[in-house]
Amino acid sequence: MSSVPERSDIDEAYTWDLTDLFADDEAWEDAYEAVEERLEDLRAYEGRVAEDAETLQEILELRESVMREVSNVAAYARMRKDEDTTDQQYQALSARAQSLAADASSAASFIEPELQRLDRETIQEFVDENPDLAEYDHYFDDVLRMKPHTRSAEIEELLADLSEVTGAAGDVYNMLTNADMEFPSVDVDGEPRRITLSNFTKLQKHPDRDVRRRVYEAFYDEWSEYRNSVGTAYKNSVKADSKLAAARNYDSAREAALDGPNVPADVYDTLVETVESNLDVLHRHADLKRDALGVEELKMWDLYAPLADSESPDLPYEEAKDHVIDAVEPLGDAYQERMAEGLESRWVDVYETANKQSGAYSGGTYDSQPYILMNYQDDIASMYTLAHELGHSMHSELTSEQQPYVYSGYEIFVAEVASTVNEALLTHHLLETIDDETFRRHVIDEYLERFRSTLFRQTMFASFEHRAHELSEAGEALTPDRLDGIYRDLKEDYYDPADVDDRIAREWMRIPHFYRAYYVYQYATGISAANAIVDRIREDGEGAAADYREFLRSGSREYPLELLETAGIDMSSSAPVESAIETYDEMVAEFERLE
Repeated sequence: MSSVPERSDIDEAYTWDLTDLFADDEAWEDAYEAVEERLEDLRAYEGRVAEDAETLQEILELRESVMREVSNVAAYARMRKDEDTTDQQYQALSARAQSLAADASSAASFIEPELQRLDRETIQEFVDENPDLAEYDHYFDDVLRMKPHTRSAEIEELLADLSEVTGAAGDVYNMLTNADMEFPSVDVDGEPRRITLSNFTKLQKHPDRDVRRRVYEAFYDEWSEYRNSVGTAYKNSVKADSKLAAARNYDSAREAALDGPNVPADVYDTLVETVESNLDVLHRHADLKRDALGVEELKMWDLYAPLADSESPDLPYEEAKDHVIDAVEPLGDAYQERMAEGLESRWVDVYETANKQSGAYSGGTYDSQPYILMNYQDDIASMYTLAHELGHSMHSELTSEQQPYVYSGYEIFVAEVASTVNEALLTHHLLETIDDETFRRHVIDEYLERFRSTLFRQTMFASFEHRAHELSEAGEALTPDRLDGIYRDLKEDYYDPADVDDRIAREWMRIPHFYRAYYVYQYATGISAANAIVDRIREDGEGAAADYREFLRSGSREYPLELLETAGIDMSSSAPVESAIETYDEMVAEFERLE
């Protein structure tokens, strides 16, 4: 019986090096205790924010110093836990780190309400007295912008204290799905193969249609056993979103979520309307897949099946690294060399191991190297995931080098641009350099799948969570049956040429991003902006690449739409989304020509 390897079986070179954060758990404990003691120093400044320019600078610098160390403590604990989600020692460390982060937020919660008692003229007087405060100009503007939605210091402290509780539904869901749930085994190529969250999609690409069907049925039947637990978790997550929004004087959870990064609701609506008015392109892809599979009706277990008539070529990690490094050449020598160095410096935790956190992400802190969690599966899809996460990591790396800590983060709205630029560059590179017909077919197929799952699928998710929140905010009960119904209706619209069965109505249960409200739409806007950026780079060369690098170095120094204008993209219009759909349509046509 094939099994997932233990972490001890993996060569150290293919694991991330967390010593860049802390040498060991003892060093982590020392840092935890030290920063915990400093929280009282921060609290001691309460009531003094408006005292004078020098005191304001002291407060802001102390908060940044504390938060940087809290970030390091939390990142280390999270990544140790993610190595083995059943390890109770690191579960405990992660829980303590979350509590510390909540305490730190609480300790600093007085700062912004006190700043908001000042007007812009008074703040400017402080800046004139102490020019070092000029670095905070955009931060000050953002704080004052949020004044109508910031409560008293006492309520802000209470909301910060409650952050662990309000996020509990997502924590429960994560533990249930990654540590407690165990999916059944199915016969694959003559031997039992256990289904996992990490390998499910790969198994849905198996060339044997009966294998795909049995994996699909076993996977979603297992979810049905947990529908009440997952339904309760999601219902309470939605309620928490809405209650927190109301606490901050917003009319809805969506308004609150989009106002944080200052993204107009029109951007969300334009995305959904533009995509849903162009579903015929997605239907064309589905029809092409049905024809390629030679079946009368496309089933839900066929959606991930490759258009190419063979399994993905075997693609070892080392080969994938080389392709990704070569692909980013248009972004300049410095970008390419820094990324190559990072891959040799153990940025990446490469392979799936027993009880490892599923999926992939890019993490790290302002003070550390980037870190990438993967569950590499030796296929083209995993190569694209590597390119995607490296886009995030390089964004963080360039921002940290250029920006002070106050602007070192960046909104998800722009983060997903960096990741999908790398994917698009990889596709163009492979199609321009690889002659093998089978490989090329798989590259086009993978790119089409990335477009389908990022632009169309994520927009479908955005419609689902918005409908769920609207129903909850209207006082209607979000039962598992109601959620199934919402999801099934959307699936039928998006996949009209296919047979939408009862099992796929449960798919909402397996989407962890729903526990971070109004997050997923940014994948779709991200691929739209990225597609437009890559078009500019391919057309205008180094000038457009320089604009893009400046965008990457800007962190959160401006609001997302303004940052994208730096890269030459106007996301307030439907043009980038329409252009992305046109690119998708062209790639469908390109595959048709290969037939």
